[in-house]
Amino acid sequence: MTIKKIRIDTISSVKKFCSIVIGCSYDVDIVSGRYAIDAKSIMGIFSLDLSHDLELRIHSDNCGEFLDEIKEFIVE
Repeated sequence: MTIKKIRIDTISSVKKFCSIVIGCSYDVDIVSGRYAIDAKSIMGIFSLDLSHDLELRIHSDNCGEFLDEIKEFIVE
């Protein structure tokens, strides 16, 4: 599993992020506090508090290409 902090704080960034994640062949979750949602669910993402950084859990250790695609959302 790979874990990264991400920020998706606008409607357009949520749409763009979700369109990228939908193309993944493995499971990707977003965790905010005690809530964990499927990152492929745009409605699930909008149910979270997007004013804070979120934790992205990628259920793969071989996800370098995916991380390159979402690099604009990753918070270092």
